Amino acid sequence: MTVNSIETEILEVKDLNSNYENVKKGAEYLKKGEVVAIPTETVYGLAADAFNENAIKKVFQVKGRPQDNPLLVHIHKLEQVYDICKDIPQEAKKVFDAFWPGSVTLIFNKKECISDTVTAGMDTVAVRFPKSEIARAVIKESGTLLVAPSANLSGKPSTTSAKHCINDLSGKIPCILDGGSCSIGLESTIIDM
Repeated sequence: MTVNSIETEILEVKDLNSNYENVKKGAEYLKKGEVVAIPTETVYGLAADAFNENAIKKVFQVKGRPQDNPLLVHIHKLEQVYDICKDIPQEAKKVFDAFWPGSVTLIFNKKECISDTVTAGMDTVAVRFPKSEIARAVIKESGTLLVAPSANLSGKPSTTSAKHCINDLSGKIPCILDGGSCSIGLESTIIDM
């Protein structure tokens, strides 16, 4: 299936104080079930509403990602992990204290509210609480949790700047939030809890 060419809006969000309206604009696309490239401290993410099946499917379609490759769910505050995960072990709280928010993704047993489309049919879900204030602001303004795998076409290197996103995704998604270069530039570490 091919993605029709669409106009891609590039919105600068490098400074939350002066660019917060652009965060809200990006969140509006997400509320409408669209896919938006957002910056995090690790790499740019291809974000969509984690509870909207059509939006989730768009992520797979735009990336050319196999359906059996699960997606990460991004939260903007720690308490949200309890909304989507169950059987969270006591040891996880030590990891929360040491590494969240940050570039660590944790895998837990999922609650029913997380669809099999997100998890590729598995009983677990990968959760990330990004350190990036921009990413957290977008998640908060969207009013939902976001799936956000790396914002690149499958098989290509992960994107670490808006320029990379524009090269890969312009004409395929309606919005790219330009937060400059990612401070870490590597995918998050994954820990199975």
